[in-house]
Amino acid sequence: MADNIKYTEDNIVSLDWKEHIRLRPGMYIGKLGNGASADDGIYILLKEILDNSVDEYVMGNGKKIDVSVKNNKVTVRDYGRGIPLGKVVECVSQINTGGKYDSQAFKKSVGLNGVGTKAVNALSEYFIVKSIREGKSKQAEFRKGEIIKNGEIVSCDENQGTITEFIPDSGIFSDYTFREEYIVDMLWNYAFLNSGLKLKYNNETIYSQNGLLDLLSKKVDEKNIKYPIIYLKGEDIEVALTQSSQYGDDYYSFVNGQFTTQGGTHLNAFREAIVKTIRDFYNKNFDSRDIHSGMIGAISVRIEEPIFESQTKTKLGSNNISPDGPTLRSFIGNFISKELDNYLHSHDETAKAILDKIKNAEKERKEIAGIRNLAKKSEKIANLHNKKLRDCRIHYNMSNADPGSKEKTIIFITEGDSASGSITKARDVQTQAVFSLRGKPLNTYGMTKKIVYQNEEFNLLHHALNIEDGLENLRYNKVVIATDADVDGMHIRLLLLTFFLQYFPELVTHNHLFILETPLFRVRDKQQTFYCYSEEEKQKAINILKGKAEITRFKGLGEISPDEFGGFIGENIRLKPVTLKSVTQVEELLSYYMGKNTPMRQEFIISNLKVELNNFEQPNSKTNGSKPGEKPINKEVLVQTSIEEFNY
Repeated sequence: MADNIKYTEDNIVSLDWKEHIRLRPGMYIGKLGNGASADDGIYILLKEILDNSVDEYVMGNGKKIDVSVKNNKVTVRDYGRGIPLGKVVECVSQINTGGKYDSQAFKKSVGLNGVGTKAVNALSEYFIVKSIREGKSKQAEFRKGEIIKNGEIVSCDENQGTITEFIPDSGIFSDYTFREEYIVDMLWNYAFLNSGLKLKYNNETIYSQNGLLDLLSKKVDEKNIKYPIIYLKGEDIEVALTQSSQYGDDYYSFVNGQFTTQGGTHLNAFREAIVKTIRDFYNKNFDSRDIHSGMIGAISVRIEEPIFESQTKTKLGSNNISPDGPTLRSFIGNFISKELDNYLHSHDETAKAILDKIKNAEKERKEIAGIRNLAKKSEKIANLHNKKLRDCRIHYNMSNADPGSKEKTIIFITEGDSASGSITKARDVQTQAVFSLRGKPLNTYGMTKKIVYQNEEFNLLHHALNIEDGLENLRYNKVVIATDADVDGMHIRLLLLTFFLQYFPELVTHNHLFILETPLFRVRDKQQTFYCYSEEEKQKAINILKGKAEITRFKGLGEISPDEFGGFIGENIRLKPVTLKSVTQVEELLSYYMGKNTPMRQEFIISNLKVELNNFEQPNSKTNGSKPGEKPINKEVLVQTSIEEFNY
């Protein structure tokens, strides 16, 4: 067979820069996606442009950046120095061309490889760049990386800076939509990491004066933390940390203003340094799991020539802070050892609170250790993979797997044999797993982790996910709740969300939890079939078929045949992300919806099942949550379709 395949000069193909980017976009911006996930490619395009503008601010040029996203057209306007006018076209269309190779001009920049803006250009159906510099300007326009207009240098009275506009190519990013909450979250991160920078987004000003202290204040509820946020800042390093009553830990790490969502060497060094410093301070060899229990921390470092594990820069691989400088481990370790130790010596109440938290975590860990050991030895755990769990072949925590395949790994959490059977038959066995619940899960609100470990369903579930000791060994990139779109299905969603938010909130804060959308209706005639996810889509399909249609209402997932299901969990899968953003009263929300029941609350939930939470009022705590009260809910609290999404 191999002898019949010719290999000649004709097989050798040379691609120009834009052709290579368009042929292999994943190499440059990671996964494509439709905008449902925060790390989808359309947000990477925005980030690449923003990185350049923020780097200008870091170098002391321009204190404001304007950002607009309307009808999928993105506009970024900074007030920096502007691209040198004679090199505008080259800087956005020639690989390995840019000012950041000059280490004096951009000493601690993120975008060092000269690829980012070119990737945006090549992957956009419309791209314009305009530079204003020293009273003159130059503009160039492109289509899919091909220049269509190369303007002359002309006189200009606009403020100095660079303006970039682009529309992502719908041929590459199919059916995409920018989610405002992801954009706002990205801009807030830029603000936290660049104190004093003003970012204006669609007329909203995003600004931080206190850096990571502001970031952590936004991420936690002050009523739920054990001690005031510890904030430490030095040259090229900034950290903030505290502890809450939640289980697990949660960390946010940054390098040169880049949010490294998958951590890296700097986060590992930070976590190690916290453990060592606390052990030394108390002169006790505490278990690291007890030290990290409930901890919420953030670290930002600035280093020279950072090395990331991919073009999307989500994980740092550098071992040193500069080519000839100390290791990151020693740099971060020395800083934490000195500054955190000094802080604890001068803040007795915080030191006592940390010690109490560690002792409580140690006590609970030992209480549940026996339960975990017994469970792992039990026949139920031994039979997990061939009963409750239909596993896939590739896992998110596999070190030797292709990164693209790892990103695609999904576990569907279903209820009932018919639903799990349909998904199991339709799934991709390489990257998609199915976990089958038996009946409605336990309402875990207010329960200790010990009791939850004694619950068979949840014990098997977090064992399958491998998240008992944090996200480091998470086996699937996406954890997808797949339940029927009826009252019972909504209730199961709430029970699962309550479980994850109470015991594994980092699964949500790091964008791993989703809701599967499946069609409610099938509308067809003899020639065409439409699957509709809403009444509006159903009516549109009926109109297309001119009323001569057979309409099927899917009451449950089990009613959808495996052949049909394959189209809903493949490339065209629709997922609603469960997101946590800024501070809100999640504890109060869970208490009201999942706490002690009342008939009034039942009526309230059912009557508003399909109403977004910001359209009605929050229960008044003075009436024990028995009826809607006078206090309007915070507009940042949005729980769509019966609390499918938590935004805070």
